[in-house]
Amino acid sequence: MPQPSTTPRTAIVTGAARGIGAAVAQRLAADGHAVAVVDLDESACASTVETIRSAGGTAMAVGADVADADSVDAAVERVAAELGSPTVVVNNAGILRDNLLFKMTVEDWDAVMGVHLRGSFNVTKAAQKHMVEATFGRVINLSSTSALGNRGQANYSAAKAGLQGFTKTLAIELGKFGVTANAIAPGFIQTDMTAATAERVGVPFDDFIDYAAKEIPVQRVGQPEDIAHTASFLASDGAGFVSGQVIYVAGGPRA
Repeated sequence: MPQPSTTPRTAIVTGAARGIGAAVAQRLAADGHAVAVVDLDESACASTVETIRSAGGTAMAVGADVADADSVDAAVERVAAELGSPTVVVNNAGILRDNLLFKMTVEDWDAVMGVHLRGSFNVTKAAQKHMVEATFGRVINLSSTSALGNRGQANYSAAKAGLQGFTKTLAIELGKFGVTANAIAPGFIQTDMTAATAERVGVPFDDFIDYAAKEIPVQRVGQPEDIAHTASFLASDGAGFVSGQVIYVAGGPRA
């Protein structure tokens, strides 16, 4: 494991059973943090937790519905009791309910808003009291280049744009308590979620990746570890003067 680059803290990473969330959880553990691996299905977190523990890190699996405030409150208090007061939060949990506007249902809209926006609100609100008491905190929200608009994603794009405004407001309100808030906006990252998008548009995933890579200046698609490196910096002691920012991790200057 790499040597810790910052003071060890307790971190909560939502949607951490796989993909970007799992990579972020593993990186924060490698940095020396104790990590609560949170997902809707606690048993789905077992692989991420085992990977962290096998590498010598500290982690626990926590099941929670981030869209439900009571579920989140119970989860955060469990983390505080078993791992220590959480002062690093990565709001990564997300779902897709893609469709063109005229086909999108209210249920599709509400489900995406519930997980991305209400979920981030619930987790941050529950954890912020621990940050304020510690006079240290790091909130890292996962936005997306889709915040700039993306066909078939009116709900997802709106939610990701909303997270950017949420992030900037948190930075203003919590800064005096030693708490920073930033957002990471990934571009094309090779995950199960982008595989689902390829399936939706009827393109083989390998072809989907090849096409995307040709449009990206660095000539490759992103990997979950690319996001994890950025989250590691934003969670570090050294990032204390970076707040209210949206960092596009997309392989080039344009999303």
